[in-house]
Amino acid sequence: MSGAFRGSPILSGGLLWKRPWRMSTPQKARHRERLKKVDKVISVVDKALEKAGMSIKQIEKWKTDMPAEHEMYPRDKYTVFDRKEKGYRKGIHKVPKWTRVTQRRNPPGY
Repeated sequence: MSGAFRGSPILSGGLLWKRPWRMSTPQKARHRERLKKVDKVISVVDKALEKAGMSIKQIEKWKTDMPAEHEMYPRDKYTVFDRKEKGYRKGIHKVPKWTRVTQRRNPPGY
């Protein structure tokens, strides 16, 4: 229907925003690069603080708790735990702000 009284895109049928169920190869490559850059920043800051004879509790906790990019399994790199999903996993690209918030740890066994 056209004109002033046309229906909204949702009422017209179909999803308004379509998001593929898996990440593309370039998306995965960019995601790996982001993980590597974060690891590099953490190591540079840690070395600089160590050189100055200082340490920060958050940096030390990050190093002990969070795995580096090369230590992570592909399943953990590209998917996250979600209790509402069928297999308890969903693609990381479906998480809001997934490029800015770290999702490196999942519950044990998932």
